Amino acid sequence: MSQGRDAESLNVSRETLERLQIFESVLLKWNPKINLVSKNSLEHLWQRHIVDSLQVYDCAGTIGQTWLDIGSGGGFPGLVVAILAAERSPQTKFTLIESDQRKSAFLRTAARECGVSVSVLSKRIEQVPALNADILSARALTDLDGLLEFAERHLSKTGTALFPKGESWQNEVDKAEQRWRFDVEPITSLTETEAVILKIKGVARV
Repeated sequence: MSQGRDAESLNVSRETLERLQIFESVLLKWNPKINLVSKNSLEHLWQRHIVDSLQVYDCAGTIGQTWLDIGSGGGFPGLVVAILAAERSPQTKFTLIESDQRKSAFLRTAARECGVSVSVLSKRIEQVPALNADILSARALTDLDGLLEFAERHLSKTGTALFPKGESWQNEVDKAEQRWRFDVEPITSLTETEAVILKIKGVARV
C-alpha cells in the first residue's frame, strides 16, 4: 500500500475505495466536535490512520466469523477493517466497543453512511460479557499488558489478537511476559518502519 488514495495503490476495489472516501467525509465532519483524530494528523489522514488500519486486515490471515475491535474511537482499525471486509469476507460479523457515547454515535453514523453492518456497544470493555471473538484488535488503547487482560476475556482460545504498536513495542512485550504467556509475531508496519502489528495467539496467565 502506498500513500495514494486510488483503488490500485491501496489494493482495494473501486467500491471499497468509495466507502473509505465516505468514511473520510463523515470523520472530517464530526472531528471538530468530538476530536476523533488529532488536528495535526488530519493532513496525513489516509497514511497515518486509514492505510495503517487497512494493513491490520492483511495481518489477520484467516479471518473467521467474528471480529471484535475494542476502544474503537474514530473507527481505527475496526470500522476501516469492516469496510474492507464487507467485500472480502462478508460473512464476518464485526463488533466495536466504545464507551464514549459521542464516539459511538459517530461509529454508527459512519457505518450506516458507508453501507457497512457493524454492532457498536457503548459500554466499558470489562462490562461486556465475554464475546469469544476469532479476531480481536485495538489501536492506541493501552499497553500490551492491559490489552492482554481484554484478550483473556474476549478472545476465543484459538483466536488471534492484532495490536498495532509503535517503536517501543519490544519493551511492552518484555513487560507483558512477566504476567502472561503468549505467542507473538511482530509484523513490520507498512506506514512506519519502527512500528509493528503484534500478532498474538495462545494468551494465558503465567
